Amino acid sequence: MSKYSQGVFVPTNPQKILGNSRPQYRSSWELRMMSFLDTHPNVTNWGSECLRIPYRNPLTGKQTVYVPDFLIKYQDKTGITTAELVEIKPKKETFMEAARSRRDKAYVILNSAKWAAAYEFCSKHGITFRVLNEDSIFATKKRNSK
Repeated sequence: MSKYSQGVFVPTNPQKILGNSRPQYRSSWELRMMSFLDTHPNVTNWGSECLRIPYRNPLTGKQTVYVPDFLIKYQDKTGITTAELVEIKPKKETFMEAARSRRDKAYVILNSAKWAAAYEFCSKHGITFRVLNEDSIFATKKRNSK
């Protein structure tokens, strides 16, 4: 049994879902994001793991695919629709300065290659790309607890 929160998300607003109408979450952070996307009024559509982006794995040299966590479409205050790819990762797998072990450092290297491919893909398709870690996911909670 996994020590991480995993399961199938059952949306309140299934009309917003792109692709699989019963997306799987692989962490409590992804579950929190799915709940936010499902209920936020500015989010018009979202999908979980619905894109595949080719990239070269720097650790093996093999061509493979990266599957970002979320594709999100939302409208801002002025009514402009924006599309964004979002990846959720712990800070220790995001920045070399935060990596604590050899495993974490290998993940930072691997993730950097994935994200470079994602930035290139997004640039070609008019999409933005963002990586969220615990600092950004829980920023509101930290501000409110002061």
